[in-house]
Order: sequence, then structure tokens, then C-alpha cells
Amino acid sequence: AGKVHHMVRSFLTMTGDILSLADWLSEEEVTHVTMESTGVYWKPIYNILEDRFTVLLVNARHVKNVPGRKTDVKDCQWLAQLLQCGLLKGSFIPDKPQRELRDLTRHRSQLVAERAAVANRIHKVLEDTNIKLGSVATDILGVSGREMIRALIAGENDPEKLADHARRKLRGKIPELRLAMEGYVTDHHRFVLCELMDHIEYLERQIERFSTRIEEISSPFEWAIKAVAQMPGLETRSAQNVIAEIGINMDQFPSAGHLSSWAGMCPGNNESAGKSKNSRTTKGSRWLRCALTQAAWAATHKKGSFYQARYRRLVGRRGKKRALIAVGHSILVSIY
Repeated sequence: AGKVHHMVRSFLTMTGDILSLADWLSEEEVTHVTMESTGVYWKPIYNILEDRFTVLLVNARHVKNVPGRKTDVKDCQWLAQLLQCGLLKGSFIPDKPQRELRDLTRHRSQLVAERAAVANRIHKVLEDTNIKLGSVATDILGVSGREMIRALIAGENDPEKLADHARRKLRGKIPELRLAMEGYVTDHHRFVLCELMDHIEYLERQIERFSTRIEEISSPFEWAIKAVAQMPGLETRSAQNVIAEIGINMDQFPSAGHLSSWAGMCPGNNESAGKSKNSRTTKGSRWLRCALTQAAWAATHKKGSFYQARYRRLVGRRGKKRALIAVGHSILVSIY
């Protein structure tokens, strides 16, 4: 009748109910749908509706209603009113190939972090036995270190025989290894070391399988990954992590500053009455921030690079952490 009207219906989140929701929206000739971003619970609904409607996923902080009017029904009515008035801006949701790549790279990052945690536990057990392998060998989980640990697990206690497992350059440190491999190892220590070594080898196999899968599905992004991997501080794996987060279509971000703000790699605005208060970096993609920070740390060790010079200019007066964020910001701007 030429007037705005609304209808409210409730649906469960089972697949059949979401399909019923989609059918009802189609019957009402709906073209645009908006929903709040709530953890991972928006994903199954988005996956089903995205092929049939224009779906806007919005940040809950951007659509807060007046305090005291908080119910699910009032929230959905408020979102519908904002959408009708054109006041909503959807969050950056990449297409399916990039979402799959992002999912794989994030899983791999978690596995790498878990592997590092297990390696630290192995260090702890060796210290408990007074085995000082880490004081002589740079990497206790290298070829030589693994053979020595496996020999310990098998029951070998002779420091000379344990040190004889050294390979290549480490053989030049055999006298130090003989002293370092003398400790007090019990059956309890051997059991724990055996389980930890099995766990870390399992994680390494998992990481390798995820890396293989990432290589298989990253062909649409291969040219971008190769270009990014040529930058100081980045290699193939870190380039895959960055591209999985930001994609290759920079039309989503009007400027490099917009991308940096979205990633949480630039200072926020907190000013009142002409006084600037805390301007800490904004909350962004923690996965992208982690990848850029690691790349920044590696770039600061690249001799003669711009990033090393920038880090040295800032670290004295700003501190290491702020200087690394600034270098990571520069890397992101270059990628853009």
C-alpha cells in the first residue's frame, strides 16, 4: 500500500530451517539481507544465503542501538531500518577460494605454534635431566639433536656414544657435547621424551600436509604470492599467510591507509578537548598482524634494506615493539 511494513519470524539454525528462511525471503521479494558478525556463527547462514541474496555482514560495534532496547527482535528491526536507509557498510568478506585458503593458512599457523610449544616442553624435560644439549647445539631438534634424544629414549647413557651422533659442523663440538650429554635420565624422563617426540613428528606431518594442500589451491593467487615473497622479510609461507588475509583485489580498500587501519597496523584516534590521549593501535586481523610482525622482525635483519634503516631510526625513541609495528605497516603499504 505504499507504506513501509515489517514482518518478524523466528527460525532455528539447522540447515533445513536456514533454507526455509531463504525461501521465505525469496517469496517476499527480498534482495538484500544484513546480519551481525557473531564469532563463527554467521558463517553457515552466510554460506547458504550468499548465492541468492546480497548479504551484508556488519560489525556489531557499528550498529549499537540505544541502551535499554536490547532484544533479538529489536536488533533485527534496527538492522533492517539501517539497511533500508543505506546506513550500513558490510565487512570485508572474500570470495570462497580466498576463504578456503585463509582457513588453511590459519590452521597451519596454529599447528606451527603448537609445534613450538611442544619443542619448549622438550627443552624443559632435558633441563630436568640436566642434559645441556641446548647450550651446545643451536637447534636441539635438528638431525643431530633428534638422534641424540632418540638414543636417550632407547636407554643410552654413555655421554661419548651420545656425542658421537653429532653430524657435520656439530662434530667439531664433540668435547663440549660429551660434557653436555652427561645427566640424570630416568625411565620417567624417557617416557615423556618419547611421547613428546612422537607428538612433534605428528605435528610436522600435519604441517606438511596443510602446506601441500595450500600449494594445490593457491594457483589463482600464485603470481601475487611470488611477488610478495620477493620482499625483504617475507618468504613463500609468510606471503601465503598475507595474501590469504587481504586477497588480491585491492578495490576493497580505498587506500593503503584504509588497509592498514583494517589490519590494526596503525595508531587509533583518541582525542578530546584538543588533547590526544592513548593512541594505541586498533583491533584488526590478528592473523595478518602476526604475519606482518614476524616479517618485520626478519626484514630488520636484512642488511642495507629500507626496513632495517626504518627500524633503527625508531627503536631508540619508540622501543622495539612500536618500531616493529611501524616496519610491519611499511611492509603492508608496499604490498598494497
